[in-house]
Amino acid sequence: MIELRKSEERGHSDHGWLNSHFSFSFADYHDPQHMGFGALRVINDDRISGGSGFGSHGHRDMEIISYVLEGALAHKDSMGNGSVIRPGDVQRMSAGTGVMHSEFNQLPDRQTHFLQIWIEPNARGIAPGYEEKRFSEEDKRGHFRLIASPDGQDGSVTIHQDAKVYAGLFSGAENASMPIAKGRRAYLHVARGEVTVNGVPLKTGDALKAVSEPKIDVTQGRDAEVLLFDLT
Repeated sequence: MIELRKSEERGHSDHGWLNSHFSFSFADYHDPQHMGFGALRVINDDRISGGSGFGSHGHRDMEIISYVLEGALAHKDSMGNGSVIRPGDVQRMSAGTGVMHSEFNQLPDRQTHFLQIWIEPNARGIAPGYEEKRFSEEDKRGHFRLIASPDGQDGSVTIHQDAKVYAGLFSGAENASMPIAKGRRAYLHVARGEVTVNGVPLKTGDALKAVSEPKIDVTQGRDAEVLLFDLT
């Protein structure tokens, strides 16, 4: 079974310095039909104006992945970590028993565009943790590159959940197929561009939910960047 989640159906908020689209219920956006998908709880498509950002705030018991599409995102947290992530970088923060952090657009005159992804952990009360890895365009070009997994497979960041996250870039004749094991489900989010997934044309911000499908096929990409979630 395949279900399409159109970009324009997502929740939206515009605070001036922050323009966000919500794939699932978040903050003031509540939609009981879209509370998450398996362990995937949040995909926020955030655009932060130059020199702005999120002040220090807290999280707990959540695996938080930041995936930068444009610009530079400065991160600081109560664990003592401080870094600036850019396109190609994947950051994982396990909130566990509790962590404070801030995120700011490092560029004074350009927006930073990133995806904020929350995955519910398979255990509560774990020790907070932080990790970041870089995946080049060549790593993702024309195929699905594993970027997050339960065991850090293939150099991916490690998350505390039976889930895998892949990223891929597709354009022209580039195509890829990913088998989905029986009893698992898949969620594909188009971060930008256009692509056809299992015969369904998708554009920027669209997503496809797949249950009891044997595989995910990606074809006919036009400057497409996609994230694929393999979930229980």
